Amino acid sequence: MRYAVRTRAESPELRRAAMAIEQAAWSSLGFLNFTRAHFAFYQQLLEEHADCQLCLVDEATGYPVAVGNCVPLACDFNNLPPEGWDWIVETAANDRAKPRNALGALAISVPNLHRGKGLARVLIQAFQELAIAKGLDGVIAPVRPSEKHRHPFISMEDYIGWTDEKGRIFDPWLRSHLSAGGKIIKQAERSMTVEEPVAFWETWLGKRFEGSGSYAIDGALMPVSIDMDRGVGRYVEPNVWFAYSA
Repeated sequence: MRYAVRTRAESPELRRAAMAIEQAAWSSLGFLNFTRAHFAFYQQLLEEHADCQLCLVDEATGYPVAVGNCVPLACDFNNLPPEGWDWIVETAANDRAKPRNALGALAISVPNLHRGKGLARVLIQAFQELAIAKGLDGVIAPVRPSEKHRHPFISMEDYIGWTDEKGRIFDPWLRSHLSAGGKIIKQAERSMTVEEPVAFWETWLGKRFEGSGSYAIDGALMPVSIDMDRGVGRYVEPNVWFAYSA
């Protein structure tokens, strides 16, 4: 196999490379860094659980080509909340009294150069193998459909019901999770929430807002709700809860 799974805990060089890959892969969606959970806990969790931050390393060069982030937490696989990504981060950071029984997958980052090679699927499998190695019950993942941003005014409920010409689920990233053995549990209606001043959102829109209302932002899965009277915009991103048994 050309690629090896290693972790950020193994060396400072891997840590720096992993951070660079993640930042590059998500730079166009930087507004997601402004959820309360991300701002308060995310980087701290990655450091605390460095052995759960996976690097897919090209054995020929010794350099990572993709990164997967996850954290251990306590959860009920049959009762996952409407808050997805934010909930995983807050629970992993704050709810330390309960025995941890799952890995919560937070991100898979693949730079443009290496997309289309099946690397994300390798990391999905690596999450499952890590859960087994740690004696956990499985993996939960609030999955961000890869093509939903092209249809921001379609509800997530309607979108996940779409099928392609072969009768498969329409979205390729959801399809990848299903083919990797994942099971759709439910929607995570409020997976990530960002509320910031109107000027913040105008930066991402690239122009001034005409007034209060719902606006599509590049990369966003749903419109941003702008309230000019309050001077704030609120973005609530839905994801799709998947679960993998160990």
